[in-house]
Amino acid sequence: MCADRRANKELRVIEWERTPKLRSPVLVTAFEGWNDAGEAATDSIDHMRQIWGAELLGELEPDDYYDFQVTRPHIRIDDVKRSITWPTTRFYLARGPERDFVLVHGIEPNMRWRAFCSDILEVADDLEVELVVNLGALLADVPHTRPVPLTGFASAPELIADLGLEESGYEGPTGIVGVLQHTCDMSGMPSVSLWAAVPHYVSQSPCPKAALALLNRLEDITATTITTSELADEAAAWQRGVEEMAEEDEEVREYVERLERARDSEDLTATSGDAIAAEFERYLRRRNP
Repeated sequence: MCADRRANKELRVIEWERTPKLRSPVLVTAFEGWNDAGEAATDSIDHMRQIWGAELLGELEPDDYYDFQVTRPHIRIDDVKRSITWPTTRFYLARGPERDFVLVHGIEPNMRWRAFCSDILEVADDLEVELVVNLGALLADVPHTRPVPLTGFASAPELIADLGLEESGYEGPTGIVGVLQHTCDMSGMPSVSLWAAVPHYVSQSPCPKAALALLNRLEDITATTITTSELADEAAAWQRGVEEMAEEDEEVREYVERLERARDSEDLTATSGDAIAAEFERYLRRRNP
């Protein structure tokens, strides 16, 4: 599929001492910045890293993709030893109950996006990844009191049909998630993009409710079990906090009520037969790990 690109590259993105043997691997990406409203996408990756004890596989060379005057490194002190953490994109191996995941947690690069995407796909080729899933979150006019609107895109007709996705008709500015999705399509790598909508009036804080929605949909797409009970508690606490804030501000409360009426007037897919079936399948996976 991408053998020509690998053959023409003199240096490896990650120099493997021994290429890991993986079970039906899926590569999941999330990037801080423009594509990560409420930190929902990167929090989803962090949650999977934590529950599965993911191990670091490697990272991209930061000098190749980041402008350190824009995305600055951090100085850290451990006891008396000082170190610098450079902004970069890291790859982790997480072994889920049904299959393995390559988790990519990065920062949207400042330059050389095409080479950046090519490097990610090289790692996917090396590890014989079967599917790439790109996670993103955007700010939208949606109420916090309703289920998180979630949209999944793919370009391959078989993925659209099998996974209940859509073909994107978006035209306009894009971020690294859109460029990576396009690069996957052009190289023949099966790929999906999942986007969660975060209420714009609470954009300054993490949104665990949106992260939970992304992980629930990722469960469906990858047919694997992702334990989310702790994240569900955080999402419930987040919602209570936002409701308290809205009750204290009459303008916010009235605005939320307008959003609720607009949302309720739409034809919500959450009540469709397919959505109910997907929820039941998720319940069965969690009951019978």
